[in-house]
Amino acid sequence: MLRWARAWRVPRGRLGASFLRCLAVPVVHSSGRSSGQGNADPRPLPLSYNLLDGDATLPAIVLLHGLFGSKTNFSSIAKVMVRRTGRRVLTVDARNHGDSPHSPDASYEAMSQDIQDLLSKLSLVPCVLIGHSMGGKTAMHLALQRPDVVERLVAVDISPIGTTPGSYIGSYIAAMKAIDIPENVPHSQARKLVDEQLSSTVKDPAIRQFLLTNLVRVDRRFSWRVNLEALAQHLDKILTFPQQCESYLGPTLFLIGGNSTYVKPSHHSEIRRLFPQAQIQTVPNAGHWVPNDKPQDFMDAISSFLA
Repeated sequence: MLRWARAWRVPRGRLGASFLRCLAVPVVHSSGRSSGQGNADPRPLPLSYNLLDGDATLPAIVLLHGLFGSKTNFSSIAKVMVRRTGRRVLTVDARNHGDSPHSPDASYEAMSQDIQDLLSKLSLVPCVLIGHSMGGKTAMHLALQRPDVVERLVAVDISPIGTTPGSYIGSYIAAMKAIDIPENVPHSQARKLVDEQLSSTVKDPAIRQFLLTNLVRVDRRFSWRVNLEALAQHLDKILTFPQQCESYLGPTLFLIGGNSTYVKPSHHSEIRRLFPQAQIQTVPNAGHWVPNDKPQDFMDAISSFLA
């Protein structure tokens, strides 16, 4: 069973500190440049994607994965979405992930600009934008900067507040960078070796298996297809969220795992400041990976939100 909270409104006369800070900060609309990135490349990257066909008269559904993920995370869900909604469904590899190009810029400004450029090229504007974790922050950033691009927004187990588990994610990256695999070993043996080497740092076998989806063979050697250097360098930025002064007034759903600690009650004031039409829905017995833990509840929630 799913639990719902009411749509929120910001009470008059109760403007928070974030809003007051914004009064002194000029609003910079999306130009593709990332703030605080001295080596940032303003040009969007040509992302790898998969587009499933559907009714072109309806806004397409766009699925954005989280950190260390790829478009293949949503392969099964995307097919179900086409059947359930009749809509086109787009899955995308973020920069530095999957089959998309690498870049030293791992900012949300750059990632949202990539998505905006792809949506324009595919004539999928406006769309229903659904993002999990890091992808949810990218989706929120794009909706706040370019609300005309996003018809509806879904943020899955993430909020516009800094994410707390930064230390262990940093240790995961360090452990992945330290793996040592001999040349010319079979893929199955390589996966077993890497699993063993990661196990001392990454205790959860399910998380290790998730990380191992990034192990690929390049010539005779195995390597990671995620850009670990860029992710390590910009992890602090990935785990936070760019300060925002504008709000997104479109329909918004925050879909939260009941067993997850990523979205806390203390985040609600910032959610309702930035997304005044937001509803929050809790999926009981789901962790951070809501679509994987409870795929039926996830699909039911999305279908209801689109109805």
